[in-house]
Amino acid sequence: MPKEIAIGKRAKISEAQQYMLFAVFGASVFLGVAVSLVSHFIKQISFNTEVIMAEDQAIDAYSEVIKSIGVCKKSRAKAYSNEELKACEPDSIEISEIPDTLRANILERLAANEALSSVPKDATSSCINPETEKNYTYEELNENYNQAKGAEELVAASQLIKNCSALRVIPDALPAFKNEEAMLASLNKLFLISGREPESLSPSGIVSASDLGTGLNAVVVNFTLDDATTGDTAILLSNIERSIREFNIITATLSWTGDTSISFRAQATAFYRDESFITEVNKTIKAEEEAKE
Repeated sequence: MPKEIAIGKRAKISEAQQYMLFAVFGASVFLGVAVSLVSHFIKQISFNTEVIMAEDQAIDAYSEVIKSIGVCKKSRAKAYSNEELKACEPDSIEISEIPDTLRANILERLAANEALSSVPKDATSSCINPETEKNYTYEELNENYNQAKGAEELVAASQLIKNCSALRVIPDALPAFKNEEAMLASLNKLFLISGREPESLSPSGIVSASDLGTGLNAVVVNFTLDDATTGDTAILLSNIERSIREFNIITATLSWTGDTSISFRAQATAFYRDESFITEVNKTIKAEEEAKE
């Protein structure tokens, strides 16, 4: 009898141990799943946080560019909202609404620059004030802009400032793109102003960008003046020197072709800048650290 009782107790203990083993195993599995889920959620939260931070940085950067250029009226908040961007109409914004921006500085300060305005300009019909029958002054152009109403009138007034104020000198002096036809036309005009026509006038190559400053490019041009006097040559060189567009003479050759006539051959460089634009940066965010490496 005692032996049977002992066997029964052992069976019950063994059964309890099995239950305990199953309970421990179940708890271990549950804990493992819980830890795995928590780790997964932490990674998801961290990844989403990084994405949101990158989005905020991109929004702030775009907003800063918009504010600096003067595309839209300045926002009271750090970044523009969707509603503000949708309501933004660049052509309907007046200069007074975008102070201290690139656009305002160009249309106000640079366009009124007296040194640039002193450069002689051709009297084209579009730049003649019908009331005075003279070229527009900056004050007249600015008044015309301030009195403009609506996008269409503001666009027309802005274009008039670009074409008829001191701003016109900048692309003439240093164009934003290579244009050999315009370069040859400019040089040919200098010949005509000097009272002569070139015997030959042609581009001959491009200067290596490594020899120039950042963003600066140059193209080489050859020109010849035959049967000229020393006075003709001196006048031509003087006009080239006084030209608003830089023509840097690299080589020059003078040879007598008669008792009083000479032949002048020269090679010069004319400059232009690379086009300016805003560079967009793409940033890839990956969830796994190994993938980032």
